[in-house]
Amino acid sequence: MNQTIEQLLNRRSIRNFTGESVKDEDLTLILRAAQQAPTSINGQQVSLVVTRDKEKIKQIAEIAGGQPQVATADVFVTVVIDYNRSDAAMKHAGQEMVISKSAEGIVVGSVDAGIAVNALQTAAESLGYGTTVIGGIRANPQAMIDLLELPKNTYPALGSTIGVIDTEVASAVKPRVALESFAMNEKYDTEKVATGAIQYDIALRQWWDSIGLTEMPSYTAQTAQFYSNIYFPEVAKTLNSQGFEFTDTL
Repeated sequence: MNQTIEQLLNRRSIRNFTGESVKDEDLTLILRAAQQAPTSINGQQVSLVVTRDKEKIKQIAEIAGGQPQVATADVFVTVVIDYNRSDAAMKHAGQEMVISKSAEGIVVGSVDAGIAVNALQTAAESLGYGTTVIGGIRANPQAMIDLLELPKNTYPALGSTIGVIDTEVASAVKPRVALESFAMNEKYDTEKVATGAIQYDIALRQWWDSIGLTEMPSYTAQTAQFYSNIYFPEVAKTLNSQGFEFTDTL
């Protein structure tokens, strides 16, 4: 097994940091790695807003629901769906941009944001830093828009912490659903997916108990907790106010 595969297979979310600073030269490399990630049509409809100001990071932590792993991070990077860049390019070409007013525009921007954060985190972890993806910023997207002064045709999709890992606090690689219920041959297999979900519910419960976190919910319980309601209800309204309107609906 090579070093890259080993790193990917041992990826974990780090929620405890020492408070030490991420080196400037390392952060530059991490950002360059994220920038080099692929984007649809090379449109580069993703931007990063890098926050190092401790007071602003604390504000982001509160916006995300009071998450301590955000408040104690040295760096917070917000991954922004950015059709403002596309709009500038379209104006230069003498055309009007309409992609942000379509469902495809949201899908493209979200996919590219996910690819970028994965590249960013892989680079950070390769340099020995810890990271966690933070989707909680969408709990109050307008607050993020205001804090980062985001213009129309942009949207804060998600973020990532970066910090020096506190090795005194144990962390473990969380198990996943069985591979055969995740990667299927030739066609989607509904039965395998359903069976895998139930099996994983048991496996995750056993894993939580084995590391002493007996209070943590099982897979099905946690999924039900979030997906039985629209848990970030401000997303549609703020997407609309930022210029994202589905004009391609029937």
